[in-house]
Parts: sequence; structure tokens; C-alpha cells
Amino acid sequence: MSIFDVVPISVDDYERRARWRLPRFLYDYAAGGANNEETLSANRNDFAQITLRQRVMRDVSEVSTATTLLGQQAAMPVALAPVGMAGMYARRGEVQAAKAAETVGIPFTGSTMGVCSIDEINAATTSPNWFQLYMLRDREFVQEMLQRAWNSGTRTLVFTVDLAVPGARLRDFRNGMIGGGWLGKASQLAQLATSPGWAWDVGINGKPHFLGNLSGRVADAKDLNSYRDFVESQFDPTVTWDDIRWLRDQWQGKLLIKGVLEADDARAAIDCGAEGVVVSNHGGRQLDAVASGIRKLPEVVKALDGNGEAYIDGGVRNGIDVVRAVALGAQGVLMGRPWLYALAVHGEAGVRNLLGVFQREIAIALALTGVNSMGELNEDAIDRQPLA
Repeated sequence: MSIFDVVPISVDDYERRARWRLPRFLYDYAAGGANNEETLSANRNDFAQITLRQRVMRDVSEVSTATTLLGQQAAMPVALAPVGMAGMYARRGEVQAAKAAETVGIPFTGSTMGVCSIDEINAATTSPNWFQLYMLRDREFVQEMLQRAWNSGTRTLVFTVDLAVPGARLRDFRNGMIGGGWLGKASQLAQLATSPGWAWDVGINGKPHFLGNLSGRVADAKDLNSYRDFVESQFDPTVTWDDIRWLRDQWQGKLLIKGVLEADDARAAIDCGAEGVVVSNHGGRQLDAVASGIRKLPEVVKALDGNGEAYIDGGVRNGIDVVRAVALGAQGVLMGRPWLYALAVHGEAGVRNLLGVFQREIAIALALTGVNSMGELNEDAIDRQPLA
């Protein structure tokens, strides 16, 4: 991209600009993965191995990208995935992204680790937002967050199950975001000095920088590290499917289990009362060397056998990837890093623009594969799928 490229028109464009704008530790937190980042790379590279079949001389004069996601009308089969600390990438970032999603007509998912609480997000929008939650040791606090989400208007819970312990995200150690003592803090200050635009917009004017959903629960909270330490101390490695059954009893709305890669886990999630699963390796940020989500999607879809909806996240970079996923049986995708980059560059307008690009790309791909709607899309659109 050169200085003459005025408008970002792809995820790569937004990512390059976000890298220039953000302090390195924040860019790395978004872009990085676990260990050697093999799974992070596989998430993207495996999408590229799936070839679509171009069909001609079909009447594609009425192409529509509309669909339903867990019974909710959506302009396209995309939801904004939960991203921790998004409010550090733009001023009140989660609210800006939720407004963009509402304008376009797709769901936004607030994160447990969001700077803006689910209450703040729901108060700023009229469309129903989703909420992502972890199983914490403090079950009373889990119930409290569930009630707050419900009372503020959320009806879909995305429950993450692949974080019994945090993954080894080496970039966060190298850049001083985790550990490093006074040298790490000095490194962060130096990185902040190279990002004056971010420092003014977010660092100074974007306060408070606390994690809103955890307000009142973190003793002596002085910075984001206090919140991170609290959450990591609350991750519960004893959680089993019995706890998901308990959760199902607590939550009245739709339940989506996020972090499933294996067929038997997908069936177990549905047996516990979930309406669907998200095929996910946490964006390559947990266990490195596991398979990409798109590689695992077909076997999960087969295992569900129509008894629940399958979604996928990780590696989705454009509308063609969305079409690939839906053709392989996904009801839709959850897209994370791309919207965060767009948010960092142009806030709400950036997310709205990126979603418009995705929707146009989906519409073009539908037309050129010879179908008019998402419901017509199936494996017939796939020419080659060497991942099985």
C-alpha cells in the first residue's frame, strides 16, 4: 500500500495501518498467536486451499446475502467475534464496533474482557448484542454477569470453553506486555511515545481503561494488568460438561459453545442444551499445532447432523472466506481480528466500511458461483477441498 492509497479496501490494508498507529504491544496482542504461531498461520492458509467452482449462464439478478444466525435476522452470515480489550484500540471501542454492526445489520459480541461492559454496549444500541463469557471459579459472579447481560437486553450467550489455562503467547512476553518488570514497563512507555495519535485518542481521552464487566470485583485495580491477573486466577481447569449443563439452567436465551474442534465435543455441547457451536482454536492463541477451524468444520457439521448450528472463527479475512465456510456447512462466521484493525484505524466508520466490503465480496462470490442466496450455497460450490 502506498501513500496514494486513500481508502483501505481490504483487511490487509487495515492491518498495515493499524500496525503503524498502535503501540507495538497492542498490535502484537491482536495479531499474535501461541508459541511458534503454526496454528495462527494454518487458520489463514487452509482457507486459501479451498477452491470455489465458477458457474456461468445462471440468472443471478436477485442475489441476497441475508440469513439468520441463531434465529436472528442478519444482513450476511457474519457476526463480530468477541475480542478482549477492544476499547484499547479506539475510544470506547466496543461501543463503536457495536454501532457499526447494528448499522450494517449483523450481531456484535461483547467480551468478558472488554473495556466497555455489556451494559454500556447494550445502552448504546437498539439491536440485540451477544455476550461472551468464560466459566470462572466464582460461580456467583458468573450468575451476576449473566443477569446483567439479560437485564440489559442480550439474548444470545457465547460461552468460551477452550481457555482452561492461558496459552503461551510469546509476543506478549517479548514486548513487555506480560512480565518483564521495570524493563517491560520502560519498553511499553517507549512504544507509547511512537504512537502519538493513539496516545491522545485512546490513552488520554479513552478512559477509563478498566474492564467494565469486572468492575467492583478486582481488588485494588490500578491498571489492566490487575484485571488480567484476576481473570487468569479465575480460569477454572476443573470445568466439565456438567458445568455447561449448570450454565444451561442459568441462561434463558440462546447458547453457543465456542472453542470446539472435535466431533464428539460438538455432540456433547448439543447434548448439554446448546443451540450451536463455534469451531475455533481461539484464533491460534491457545494450543499451537492444532488444526485450523476450517479443516475441522466439515466433520463437526457432519457430527451435528442438523441438530445444532455450526459457526467458525479464525482465519476469515474476506467475503470469499465466508462463502467457503458456508458452502462447507457453517451457518455463519465470527470475525475478530479484521474488525479490530478497522476499529483501530477509523473507529466506527472503519468497521462499517470493512463490513460493507465483506458484504460486497459475498454477493459477488454468490453470483459467480451461480446462486442467489445463502440458502442455495452448499458443497456444490466447492471445486477442490484438499483438507479432508
